[in-house]
Amino acid sequence: MSGEAVVDALPYIDQGYDDPGVREAALAMVEEECRRYRPTKNYLENAGPEPSTAFETPALHREMERVQQRLPMEPLSMKRYELPPPPTGRLGEPTAWTEAVDNSHAQLSHQAIRVLNLELQLQYSSEAWRSYLNVLQALVERSQNVHAQLRKQIAAVNWERKRSQTASGARLRALRRRWAQLVSDNYRLERAIMQLEIQLEKAKGQVSSDGGETPDMDLEAVKNLPDKFNSDTEKEVQKKIEDMFAD
Repeated sequence: MSGEAVVDALPYIDQGYDDPGVREAALAMVEEECRRYRPTKNYLENAGPEPSTAFETPALHREMERVQQRLPMEPLSMKRYELPPPPTGRLGEPTAWTEAVDNSHAQLSHQAIRVLNLELQLQYSSEAWRSYLNVLQALVERSQNVHAQLRKQIAAVNWERKRSQTASGARLRALRRRWAQLVSDNYRLERAIMQLEIQLEKAKGQVSSDGGETPDMDLEAVKNLPDKFNSDTEKEVQKKIEDMFAD
């Protein structure tokens, strides 16, 4: 897939993070990424509309408009607690006195309900509060259990990752040593083939010059011939291969 990042790091077995220059290289990569990232003034312009309008009630909408227009807040209305008499111009009307009496009945009923609520609170509020605390305690315990289960799952995932990476690290080290051994074997095989080719060429030249007689081969001279690895000896080449793929 285009743009897909291939993660090949094994943090439980990888080495070299503390080597000189590694931190500087990582910081340089971060700085380069920051230079290439050019955010716009409104970085949320492609995020779509905000879903907050779904929770706006008509009262909240009116209050937001009031705040936006910098209007003062309306004072608390105490009209429902007042017992005004009929207006001066309607003192002789029975209907006006009937409305005043109905208003007083409503106020008395409201105060009676408030007194009843206070009495019920004095009688049952402690038990209701204790029941509410029990519900909260049950919710806390359930949340703690869920949290503990999640921590156990995270620990299990980490242990499984560590076990898998440790096993993979052992296999990678074994394959690395095997690869180095095969490279060394190939080097020795190529060296032996070169020695045989040189001996064969020398033998052919001596046969043609001596009339068909094959002399003894100078093995010591062949061993000292330069090879393809810049005249290094076999032990030096083997050490180079082992150092190249050392753990």
